[in-house]
Amino acid sequence: MRHGKKFNHLSRKTGHRRALLSNMAASLILHKRINTTLAKAKALKVYVEPLITKSKTDSTHSRRQVFSYLQDKDAVIQLFRDVAVKVAARPGGYTRIIKTGNRLGDNAEMCLIELVDFNEIYTGSGKAEVKPKTTRRSRKPAAKKADATAEGTATDAPAAEAKPKAKKAAAPKKKKAEGDDKAE
Repeated sequence: MRHGKKFNHLSRKTGHRRALLSNMAASLILHKRINTTLAKAKALKVYVEPLITKSKTDSTHSRRQVFSYLQDKDAVIQLFRDVAVKVAARPGGYTRIIKTGNRLGDNAEMCLIELVDFNEIYTGSGKAEVKPKTTRRSRKPAAKKADATAEGTATDAPAAEAKPKAKKAAAPKKKKAEGDDKAE
């Protein structure tokens, strides 16, 4: 029976469970995503989201409260410096759980838990340039295409002739400069 069972005990005693969640929360903050079992991820989500909410107010008191849960100075610094800035406008729901299938050894449900604002694929901030959609066929009518190709060949021919002359003119200058170096 589940009478009065408020949270998942994860088959651990209190001290072990607190240490487990503290380490997982610090890893999540430092690495932005971790792979774990679904039960641990759900427990971690309940553990870490109030800490992220506390990090929105950068004061000594909130830093000490968060440190009492995490016990990791680097994670606290990262949380208040980077994570709190990105989630400042978000009212909650800072983490996302994505199921990845079952583990081979014991068939445990595995998942990926990540900080929502740090995933470039979903947020779209990681996209460099969006290329316009192209087709294999031309969109120009046949008459305009013929005129464009005729103009293109007429303008390309003089440009092609000018390039070899420029290369031939530049080559003797380099040889003279090399010869002067050899004479010294």
